[in-house]
Amino acid sequence: MKEGDTVVIQCSQTCNIRLMNDANFRSFKNGGRHTYHGGAFEDFPARIKVPSTGYWNITLDTVTRRAVSVTRKVSFTHKIKILRNKDNAPQR
Repeated sequence: MKEGDTVVIQCSQTCNIRLMNDANFRSFKNGGRHTYHGGAFEDFPARIKVPSTGYWNITLDTVTRRAVSVTRKVSFTHKIKILRNKDNAPQR
């Protein structure tokens, strides 16, 4: 994605949304310290601006205040759309 693009996320319930570069995503997957753009969202669609041009990873995880059975899957639907910054559009 390019700097200034916008990631638009629609979720069926409150969730944490993280936009991370490859290095931070690797650290996140390994349980290490990482930085990200985004956070906990209750209202949708959520919009996150891409801070710089490069490869970006998006993670979503549910936020719940009550215990969830490990044998029951949580119903969760989502859509992700990338809005390209008009300044980044190819010239005709």
